[in-house]
Amino acid sequence: MSVHSEIVELFCKLVEIDSESGNEARFLEYLAACFRDRLGADCKIGPDGNLIAKLGPKGCQIDQPILLGAHADTVKPGIGIHPVIENGVIASDGTTVLGADNKAAIAEIILAIEGAPRHPPLEIVVTHGEEIGLLGAKALDTSRLRSTVGFIFDTSDLRSIVLGGPTYVAVDIEVLGRSAHAGLRPSEGISAIAVAASAISHLQLGQLDEQTTANVGTIHGGTARNVVPDRIEITAECRSFDHKRCLAISSNIESAFHAAADAAGARADVAIRVDHEASVLSAQSPAVRLARSALRKVGIEPDVKTLLGGTDAMILQKKGIDAVVMGYGGREAHSTREHILIADMLKACRIIHALLESTSEHSNSDS
Repeated sequence: MSVHSEIVELFCKLVEIDSESGNEARFLEYLAACFRDRLGADCKIGPDGNLIAKLGPKGCQIDQPILLGAHADTVKPGIGIHPVIENGVIASDGTTVLGADNKAAIAEIILAIEGAPRHPPLEIVVTHGEEIGLLGAKALDTSRLRSTVGFIFDTSDLRSIVLGGPTYVAVDIEVLGRSAHAGLRPSEGISAIAVAASAISHLQLGQLDEQTTANVGTIHGGTARNVVPDRIEITAECRSFDHKRCLAISSNIESAFHAAADAAGARADVAIRVDHEASVLSAQSPAVRLARSALRKVGIEPDVKTLLGGTDAMILQKKGIDAVVMGYGGREAHSTREHILIADMLKACRIIHALLESTSEHSNSDS
């Protein structure tokens, strides 16, 4: 069977196994068996819920392993995925996501390792709950690992080397007013919606600067058209590469809601949660240099950058692993239009193959 046929067959099998966030167990068990059968890996799903597969070196004498990573979960709607292949493109049937984010990366990793004539010791980490807050990476017991350098394949652009991400703060707000009949006794009510509108009107939202964004994402409340609403729930967020600025913005959101509630005689309860703290590698770090080398070996000029989004790699950085994010080639992730070109999957395999070759030539400290 050709590599083209192999990757299509493997990828389609992976996406047909349901693994929406929170329900990845069966898929992880399947992957563990796949890694054992196809790669001869020593596999274990730990108490942290993550799969770690370990392989010894092949064709080289290097003792220090490198980490290759992806995540097991898909976003909703991701149950009953039926991949459709047409004109070199794999897509869903339009009723679900495809799951190329992130199962294309898993298929690419497997095929690249199988085809590599040599590689250093490998630790393949497949996390759970990435799409709902990087839960697996946060829980990951790194005492199970020896790698100090890692490569997470979880961005669409094959040219990308992502150095890190921002502090992310989630803000949950509940406004409590007083209900009343909107036609007969409106003056007896305190509108929680009006309080929220007043608070939001005083916020700076959107792109605040190159490093910082803020957003009010959802508003839920009210009971009927003719009732002054006494309760409303709002979710908001802010993110920034400047950790202190991010905390200050979340504090401003809290203050705005308290001020609006106090002025109206209502109450605002605000919960602030720091999901993860900003982390960015140096562009001269070993992982970045190895990733650059691999991309250039296959004729791709690297695009080294940061993204205002959370990644497993930035959590690993905080745990002492020099990790970057690289591309897997998918398009329109998190939508029912998600698709991937077979040619891009094969190109991703070549990139990983080149990465294995580069890491076989030098120890991490020499990279």
